[in-house]
Amino acid sequence: MPWNISGQYMETCNCDYLCPCPLTGMAETTHGYCIFAMAFRTDKGEYNGIPLDGVKFVIIGRTPEAMGAGNWQVGLLVDAGANQAQQDSLAQIVGGQAGGPMANIAPLIGQFMGVEARPIEFEGSGSKWQVKVAGRLDQALEGATGLGGENLYLDNMGHPVANRLALARAQHSRLHAFGIDWEDDSGRNNGHFAPFDWRG
Repeated sequence: MPWNISGQYMETCNCDYLCPCPLTGMAETTHGYCIFAMAFRTDKGEYNGIPLDGVKFVIIGRTPEAMGAGNWQVGLLVDAGANQAQQDSLAQIVGGQAGGPMANIAPLIGQFMGVEARPIEFEGSGSKWQVKVAGRLDQALEGATGLGGENLYLDNMGHPVANRLALARAQHSRLHAFGIDWEDDSGRNNGHFAPFDWRG
């Protein structure tokens, strides 16, 4: 049965700005491995008749090498306000079993570390975004601008979230979830944000 979810996405990762991964076909990282937190605010959505409007979720991941080498560890944080049917729906979408963009990523996942329900705050507008997950994640970013003061973008990316990603610098990233621990307050790390529209 067809499904769709759309809304706003933001992400920080442990690579220095600008992350080499999308520019090298997932063949390079700054530090030889990757830690990322991809946060989503679903403004409108439905999966097999289950409404997903307003449900927030975060895909947490760690790769032992460059992302293209596979063996990802991935966990899913879902807003505590989501009921069990909504949590199960998002697990199917994120795990790739439902088809859609994440189905292309599924072969790279070596271990799915489960789903955890936590209160999620997803705030911001324009080029400034912040996501907090109680006891698990606190990350914020600001869009990178060119000489003319406009936000910079990467186009035609083929990224699973969106084909056009805004470039950003992470203001801070503090992650403690699924056995992954990472903190950075340097302001030098990479970030992205974009509207997203997934269908399957």
